[in-house]
Amino acid sequence: MNSKKPFDFLIFMTVLILLSLGTIMVFSSGAPHAYHYLHGDTYYFLKKQLTYAPLGLVAMFITMQIDYRKLGKLSPLFLIISIVLLILVKVPGIGIELNGATRWLGIGGQTIQPSEFAKLAVILFFSYSLSKRKDSLKYFFSGLLPYLVLIGIFALLLVLQPHLSATIVIGSVASIILFSAGAKIKHFALLALPAMTGIAALVVTSEYRLKRLISFIDPWADPKGGGWQVVQSLYAMGSGGLFGRGLGKSLQKFLYIPEPYNDFILAVLAEELGFIGVLTVLVLFLIFIWRGIKVSMNAPDAFGCLAAVGVTSLVSVQVIINVAVVTSSMPVTGMPLPFFSYGGTSLIFLMSGIGILLNISKYSNYERI
Repeated sequence: MNSKKPFDFLIFMTVLILLSLGTIMVFSSGAPHAYHYLHGDTYYFLKKQLTYAPLGLVAMFITMQIDYRKLGKLSPLFLIISIVLLILVKVPGIGIELNGATRWLGIGGQTIQPSEFAKLAVILFFSYSLSKRKDSLKYFFSGLLPYLVLIGIFALLLVLQPHLSATIVIGSVASIILFSAGAKIKHFALLALPAMTGIAALVVTSEYRLKRLISFIDPWADPKGGGWQVVQSLYAMGSGGLFGRGLGKSLQKFLYIPEPYNDFILAVLAEELGFIGVLTVLVLFLIFIWRGIKVSMNAPDAFGCLAAVGVTSLVSVQVIINVAVVTSSMPVTGMPLPFFSYGGTSLIFLMSGIGILLNISKYSNYERI
């Protein structure tokens, strides 16, 4: 194991800037909704986010100090805990139902979303297990199949909630880790048809998913119904122009875009800060991804390499899908924008993952900036 070096300061600063911008945008985008629906408390979402962000920073600093190899040894336990928690959300009296979905657990008057912990648990377990079985992925049945079954278990538990966006994220990130660990392209190609069939079945057997698909194909066919979110998002992005209307001056956030502080927060940012603002945010994400890949490529061992790939992919997959949804490049899936979208559990576990990446960077051998 290489001697410790300073953590990657560029990743650290990029995350802090993104988190700061995200907190500002949560306040700006959520203020009208909070005033209208939450007893006139314009600062409701800001106060909540100013609680979550420091907790996230604390989580990041804690995981940044823990040798990532110790977390690897605990990863089977994390995986079991995550599966148990995902089962518990379906237990009456324990799981909490909101907006027709049961994705939360109530603990001490607070809610937590187990799927966010599951994302980290899968990253750590897959990375640690695959680092110990370097040549196993050459074979489909004895190597790749057990990991695919595990992905299937998580997919089933998440679909039952239902939580399609988390299913997509965990499946995508796990697949990226498997591919990085040496899984053969031909094996993934063989799985493409049954995977597409399964996705199609999920869509056609669910009325709300089918409506989302139809509204994606032509959102203006039903602009006041299924296409409402996408149409309002495109109005917001289009009216922002090059420099935007100005911070706080979005019109679409005034009860046009549903929950603008969440999955469609980028549309509000585009309206207020324009193309330049969106470009700045995307460049910051690209810097994070670049440095994450650099940490991975120079990690001292296979586990560190794969874990860094996993955390970097966790951010990049969510960014890509969120941008695609907001710009109507893919159907609406309810994908949060990392560091921006409102939410406590997601932010705290995401920052925990960033801490793990920064810890790996301490042992990675490359030039710091």
